[in-house]
Amino acid sequence: MKAIAIKRKFLTKKILCSLFGHKLVTTRNVTAHFKEFECTVCRLEMTNDVKGQKTFLTPELREVNETLLNLYRRRHPLA
Repeated sequence: MKAIAIKRKFLTKKILCSLFGHKLVTTRNVTAHFKEFECTVCRLEMTNDVKGQKTFLTPELREVNETLLNLYRRRHPLA
Protein backbone atom coordinates (compact mmCIF):
# COMPACT_ATOMS: atom_id res chain seq x y z
CA MET A 1 0.00 0.00 0.00
CA LYS A 2 1.19 3.46 -0.75
CA ALA A 3 1.55 6.09 1.95
CA ILE A 4 -1.34 8.13 0.54
CA ALA A 5 -3.70 5.16 0.74
CA ILE A 6 -2.66 4.45 4.33
CA LYS A 7 -3.23 8.09 5.34
CA ARG A 8 -6.61 8.14 3.63
CA LYS A 9 -7.69 4.91 5.37
CA PHE A 10 -6.54 6.23 8.78
CA LEU A 11 -8.29 9.58 8.30
CA THR A 12 -11.50 7.83 7.27
CA LYS A 13 -11.48 5.85 10.53
CA LYS A 14 -10.80 8.97 12.60
CA ILE A 15 -13.65 10.80 10.88
CA LEU A 16 -16.02 7.91 11.61
CA CYS A 17 -15.08 7.98 15.28
CA SER A 18 -15.41 11.76 15.49
CA LEU A 19 -18.91 11.61 13.97
CA PHE A 20 -20.35 8.53 15.67
CA GLY A 21 -18.12 8.13 18.73
CA HIS A 22 -15.57 5.50 19.66
CA LYS A 23 -16.45 1.83 20.08
CA LEU A 24 -14.43 1.05 23.18
CA VAL A 25 -13.58 -2.45 24.31
CA THR A 26 -11.89 -3.26 27.62
CA THR A 27 -8.39 -4.55 26.92
CA ARG A 28 -7.13 -4.87 30.49
CA ASN A 29 -8.54 -4.63 34.00
CA VAL A 30 -5.91 -2.92 36.14
CA THR A 31 -8.05 -2.99 39.30
CA ALA A 32 -11.78 -3.09 39.95
CA HIS A 33 -11.94 0.67 39.27
CA PHE A 34 -9.21 1.24 36.67
CA LYS A 35 -9.34 -0.26 33.18
CA GLU A 36 -7.66 0.21 29.84
CA PHE A 37 -9.78 0.53 26.70
CA GLU A 38 -9.15 0.44 22.95
CA CYS A 39 -11.35 1.68 20.12
CA THR A 40 -12.08 -1.13 17.67
CA VAL A 41 -12.27 1.30 14.75
CA CYS A 42 -9.30 3.69 15.09
CA ARG A 43 -7.20 1.77 17.70
CA LEU A 44 -7.13 4.71 20.11
CA GLU A 45 -6.16 3.64 23.64
CA MET A 46 -7.83 5.17 26.70
CA THR A 47 -7.87 4.65 30.46
CA ASN A 48 -9.83 5.84 33.47
CA ASP A 49 -8.60 8.79 35.50
CA VAL A 50 -9.12 9.47 39.20
CA LYS A 51 -12.56 11.00 38.57
CA GLY A 52 -13.70 7.98 36.53
CA GLN A 53 -13.62 9.74 33.17
CA LYS A 54 -11.82 8.29 30.16
CA THR A 55 -8.55 9.92 29.13
CA PHE A 56 -5.97 9.15 26.46
CA LEU A 57 -3.45 6.50 27.48
CA THR A 58 -0.06 8.21 27.53
CA PRO A 59 3.23 6.46 28.32
CA GLU A 60 3.16 8.10 31.76
CA LEU A 61 -0.34 6.78 32.51
CA ARG A 62 0.69 3.36 31.21
CA GLU A 63 3.49 3.28 33.80
CA VAL A 64 1.08 4.41 36.52
CA ASN A 65 -1.29 1.58 35.57
CA GLU A 66 1.57 -0.94 35.63
CA THR A 67 2.65 0.21 39.09
CA LEU A 68 -0.93 0.16 40.33
CA LEU A 69 -1.39 -3.36 38.96
CA ASN A 70 1.78 -4.59 40.67
CA LEU A 71 0.70 -3.08 43.99
CA TYR A 72 -2.78 -4.55 43.63
CA ARG A 73 -1.40 -8.03 42.87
CA ARG A 74 0.93 -7.91 45.88
CA ARG A 75 -1.89 -6.87 48.17
CA HIS A 76 -4.43 -9.34 46.74
CA PRO A 77 -2.42 -12.45 45.76
CA LEU A 78 -5.48 -14.58 44.94
CA ALA A 79 -7.26 -11.99 42.78
